[in-house]
Amino acid sequence: MSFRTRLLFAFAAATLLSLSLLAAGVRRQVTARVMAQHERRVDALARVAMQDLARQNADVSARLRSLIGSLADDNRFRLAVQGAPAERGFLLDWAGSAMRLSGLSMLQLQDEAGRILSSGHFRNEYDRLEPQLPTLLASTADRPTVVQVRAPEGPMLVLARADSARVGSRLLTLVGGITIDEYFLKRFARDSEVTVSLVTPNDTLSSDSTKAPDETLVSAAEQLAYIGAVGDSMKVAPARIVVTHASGELEALRHDIDSWFALALAAAALAGLALAFWLSTGLSKPLAALARATSSISLEGPELEVATHRDDEIGTLARRFGAMGRRLRASAAQLLDAERRATRGEMARQVNHDVKNGLIPIRNVVQHLAQVQEREPERLAAVFAERRATLDSSIAYLDTLARNYARLTPRIDRRAFDASAVARDAAVSAVVDGVIVQTRIADVPATAFGDPVLLRRIIDNLLRNAIESLPPSGGAVTLETTRSSAGGVRVIVADTGRGMSDEELTRAFEDFHTTKAGGTGLGLSVVRRLAADLHADLRVESAPGQGTTFTIDLPPATHSTA
Repeated sequence: MSFRTRLLFAFAAATLLSLSLLAAGVRRQVTARVMAQHERRVDALARVAMQDLARQNADVSARLRSLIGSLADDNRFRLAVQGAPAERGFLLDWAGSAMRLSGLSMLQLQDEAGRILSSGHFRNEYDRLEPQLPTLLASTADRPTVVQVRAPEGPMLVLARADSARVGSRLLTLVGGITIDEYFLKRFARDSEVTVSLVTPNDTLSSDSTKAPDETLVSAAEQLAYIGAVGDSMKVAPARIVVTHASGELEALRHDIDSWFALALAAAALAGLALAFWLSTGLSKPLAALARATSSISLEGPELEVATHRDDEIGTLARRFGAMGRRLRASAAQLLDAERRATRGEMARQVNHDVKNGLIPIRNVVQHLAQVQEREPERLAAVFAERRATLDSSIAYLDTLARNYARLTPRIDRRAFDASAVARDAAVSAVVDGVIVQTRIADVPATAFGDPVLLRRIIDNLLRNAIESLPPSGGAVTLETTRSSAGGVRVIVADTGRGMSDEELTRAFEDFHTTKAGGTGLGLSVVRRLAADLHADLRVESAPGQGTTFTIDLPPATHSTA
């Protein structure tokens, strides 16, 4: 992805994210404030509805008191309630007439036993016992009470109250109320979007029958009492006046906010993309020219000047780039000369190191032959024949080195070879100061893939380091070849010498790092490079006073890496 594209995406993302967060925050705040205002409004409507209901309840009580006041001067009513047979019809019709005159929708006249003497809303209730209703109404006198009563058309809900009076020797109770229906509740809904509902344990009555009650939209509710029949008895239960408000106004506001913010977001996104395109073009063109100049820079070619006329950061970068190129050209010749000298010096040290490794076995054999000639000259021929193999192996090794170094860069001869035979020859040639390398090498060939000369150089270096690490009191050096889990050959060189600390292990393979007096510091660094040339895995384990173990895993004979 180009710099211009990334800049465009970054500007677009930053613009869209910022505006989206702003839109979400403003929408949330506006919605919360409007919702709070909406809830306060509906709470006020609910309180007003409850106040209206309380006034209606007080009005019912006032009408009952008015009826009771008129009974004191009604002699015919007195005769009727005293049981005069001639006034029976008058008593049956009294509640209906009084109900119409008082504007009530329900009226009962009960005696002290709770027997209905007259019923204005349902004449057939005459002589029915219903003593519980006045008692329950008296227990809910502190709040409006809804009563479910019987009517010719079925159960009817009324806002009811009860009052009593003594007429002659009898205590009479009047139970009256006004019908609660859709039209009654509609008077409390002062807004077309407001719905007032009466929720009772048995049913729900709403001021708008076309709207189904939805409890999730309840904004406010007020508690009142409900008296209904349960079997043959009656009981008090809670009821609610619920005020709901249509959410059309709020949803319209949300829609308008979303539309305007979507429009603002699109406009800001387009403006941000245009600005990003302009900025990216102004940046990417000089940077592209600088990149082309960088790709064509040459330490020996002409100097390049790109965008140096600009007075901004890009011009400063171009000028510093030109200065850097000039400094690089000035130091190129010095660096090249230093590299050549360093290469010749390192090559000389490596040749010296490898030649010394090849001469040590020859020197040991010659010293041994000289000792035999001096002490037992008659055994000289036999000892020479015994040590001749070591001389031949070392001379052949030196001859190979000479031919390789004659080509300056030794060629790696990759082929399948017997690693056990190479290890066995190295062990025979590694006798120093009487230390004999203990070998655990199988007689059967251990075929590996690589260059046998490189493996011989690795083993010679490791054996020499192992022998030199032994204390004067003696120790053991072990050379072992086995099959690795990958199918190749594993060569293990172990000693019981001084070992290495963790700090020494971390620097063991560095060039020219040595802990021995007079050491060159090339042995293990040469081993590391040769192991890499063989594509072999090299590991070392060591601890102070516990010796060191080197493990080389050679590729199997089927390995095909060139």
